[in-house]
Amino acid sequence: MRKVVPIVFCVLGMLSAKAQNTEKELIDKTSKAAAKTHDTLNMGWKKAGTFVFLFNQSSFNNDWRGGGTSNIAGNASVNYDFNYKSPTMVWDNKVFAAYGLTKLKDQDITKSDDRFEFTSIVGKRVDATYWYYSAFLNFKTQFDSGFKKEKYTVSDNGTPLNPADDIMGERDVKISHFFSPAYLQLGPGMLWKKSDNLKVNIAPATSRFIFVHKHFTDFGSAFGVKQGETMRFEFGAALNAYYKFNIMENISMENILNLYSNYLEKPQNVDIDYQMNLVMKINKYISTNLAFQAIYDDNAIGAFQIREVFGLGVNYGF
Repeated sequence: MRKVVPIVFCVLGMLSAKAQNTEKELIDKTSKAAAKTHDTLNMGWKKAGTFVFLFNQSSFNNDWRGGGTSNIAGNASVNYDFNYKSPTMVWDNKVFAAYGLTKLKDQDITKSDDRFEFTSIVGKRVDATYWYYSAFLNFKTQFDSGFKKEKYTVSDNGTPLNPADDIMGERDVKISHFFSPAYLQLGPGMLWKKSDNLKVNIAPATSRFIFVHKHFTDFGSAFGVKQGETMRFEFGAALNAYYKFNIMENISMENILNLYSNYLEKPQNVDIDYQMNLVMKINKYISTNLAFQAIYDDNAIGAFQIREVFGLGVNYGF
């Protein structure tokens, strides 16, 4: 009897272990089947877009002694995605366009935003993973002319403005307009995509073209394009990342990061373009929006360019 008891416990232990292994295998198979079923959902084209109009305004009467200047600003943007998905490939496309104006009291109207950007990434799946062999294209430019203030001591007809008395004038000088500059990037790479809201594309052999109109390079270089030329070619590595998530209910944050290093000239000077869009939804059509963008491109200027827009948004989805 004393010999039978250990044998019984041994057999029960083996059966229990086998049952656990069988249960684990069943759970694994079920999980894989569920993941495969989820992965095969939503095949074909998926299209979605949003139109947003941002408005902000400050007003002070003539008796206000706290300081401040009356101003009004409006920004309109369109963000449209059309993505294709099959069991073996993905093709993601995004169009983003924005334009904004600001009016300060007793001053001319100025731009607060001016962008057009198109990005397309196609990928072929590497086995049953989140990785894809990819090819990408990115194009960006602006719609309208850009100006900067420039001081001068000679009028348009050549008459001196009495520099002995330190009298100087100030005028607007055009520094950019549509397709000047324009940036085109394309190249092969590897795409890691977990979802439409989380993806990273790495392209170590990226061609980049910078276009400007000839009149911007008549007297010197502009945006990295040499004097007298209209195009600059670069070859380097690019990284594009996209991450959108909900901070809490009705508050979402969209992050877009683009990095580029030119192998042919100063590869250590990495071009950076980071955009953050924070949407605090009030209802289906009204939200409070914060847009932030930081750009570093030493071909344009050797410093960070910062843009921030905050206001009440009117939204329309399509």
